[in-house]
Amino acid sequence: MHIRAKRVAAIALAVALSCSGTVGQAQTDQTLADIRQELTILNVEVQKLKRELSTTGNSALNLSGSSVLDRVAAIEAELQRLTAQSEELENRINAVVSDGTNRIGDLEFRLVELEGGDVSKLGETSTLGGDVAAVTPPVTPRTEPSAGAGSAAGELAVGEEADFQAAMQAFESGDAARAADLFARFNQTYPGSPLAARAELNRGRALDATGDTREAARAYLASFSADTTGPEAPDALFELGAALGRLNQTSQACVTLGEVGTRFPASDAVARARQEMDKLGCS
Repeated sequence: MHIRAKRVAAIALAVALSCSGTVGQAQTDQTLADIRQELTILNVEVQKLKRELSTTGNSALNLSGSSVLDRVAAIEAELQRLTAQSEELENRINAVVSDGTNRIGDLEFRLVELEGGDVSKLGETSTLGGDVAAVTPPVTPRTEPSAGAGSAAGELAVGEEADFQAAMQAFESGDAARAADLFARFNQTYPGSPLAARAELNRGRALDATGDTREAARAYLASFSADTTGPEAPDALFELGAALGRLNQTSQACVTLGEVGTRFPASDAVARARQEMDKLGCS
């Protein structure tokens, strides 16, 4: 099991190295072949992870004892050891899947940009490795979100709201770089959180404040993809369109901003989208 844990850690490192890239000019210089090659590498790493779920047939448990009580104690000890190791491996695999899925979403965004496609039509990125039956998690005390966290649907894990509020405080105090880092860390720590879309939206705004418009656009896209009908969706779509305009992707910006009124006609973001379209000269 220790060898298998090391293999999973190595796979996680390989996925991170295969997907990493610099922001800015390095990304815009990528060709379609480069992006497709990265997707192929990701697929190979996922297959390696799947093989970790196959037994080697070499396990040998020592359950001997001089009495029934000794054997029961040995069984309990082995059960605790195997449970701890399986939970460690599950957490590592989940982290790889979550990170890989986010990176595939970035690759899809870049691929559509390079091909001149419509980024507003991008759907939610499919889970890396495919959807699998959910494993029942251990029971963990959870709390309802307070008024400070908003009215996000679902429950929050212990510490989840506090971490979100810490990121918000950093952003509101003007420390945009730290806020962007805290929001990114929040979604890594709490994948699937009811506050995920809001965290990505605020991460994008924090990145915008630091001048990193390209990464901000990706954060807005991630926010919209996380919940295409949620309360943050209109603002995320508007911010994505505005960011595309600042990146001189005028045609894509106009299409994206036009979708705000089509999808969310009653939202306050519609007026802002129209103003932005007038500024860009959208027809």
